[in-house]
Amino acid sequence: MSGEGDAQAVPPNMTIYINNLNEKIKIDELKKSLHAVFSQFGKILDVLAFKTLKHKGQAWVVFEDVKSASEALKSMQNFPFYNKPMRIQYAKTKSDIIAKADGTFVPRERRKRQDDKDKKKKDQQQDNQAVMGLNPSYPPPYGAAPPMGGMMPPYGGAPLPPRPAVPEAPAPPNNILFVQNLPHENNPLMLQMLFGQYPGFKEVRMIEAKPGIAFVEYENEMQATVALQALQGFKVTQQNAMLITYAKK
Repeated sequence: MSGEGDAQAVPPNMTIYINNLNEKIKIDELKKSLHAVFSQFGKILDVLAFKTLKHKGQAWVVFEDVKSASEALKSMQNFPFYNKPMRIQYAKTKSDIIAKADGTFVPRERRKRQDDKDKKKKDQQQDNQAVMGLNPSYPPPYGAAPPMGGMMPPYGGAPLPPRPAVPEAPAPPNNILFVQNLPHENNPLMLQMLFGQYPGFKEVRMIEAKPGIAFVEYENEMQATVALQALQGFKVTQQNAMLITYAKK
């Protein structure tokens, strides 16, 4: 698959091609970060990146529809990703996953054995998840407890609604931000990339025992405020819009 060439000559499609990526980032980390950044635009079917010298600094993101790919291309063009602006265009070649879906897929003669092994391993993991009821596309196994929405009901009575949380007074403006509603699989590098594009950024602190939250420190209160206003509500995924407040000291 190659997305190089004149972007204007390539018609809009479901796959975007990204280059000028930081070559020092490990492939697994790169794919996770790309998925986290682009999932706000729609469902992602696949993220492709390779270790070969020919494909260094490049990646492909396959969306479920053209609209999502178009919004991602327009919104994220030149976005500072690991300190390098992304160059994005539509992919010239249709990805295998899309070709299989529309019936135009033709197997390549020179398919690496490693690709087959990786696919077989992934399929096996998905089959195992389906059997164990871990895949959300399948119902849970018989006897699995449904999620609890409220408090335990008294004997013989109806379930009690959860108690409303008592709102706390917001912390006064300061140089440390408190970030909530992060996906549990989020990583510090991802947040460093997002918050590091604003002046005065110092560090990100995450608490391993409490996934979903983080603290971001800036040089001063004014710089922290700029980042808060710019990234408030930023969707790390479609379900996770960041909630940013000032940290309590």
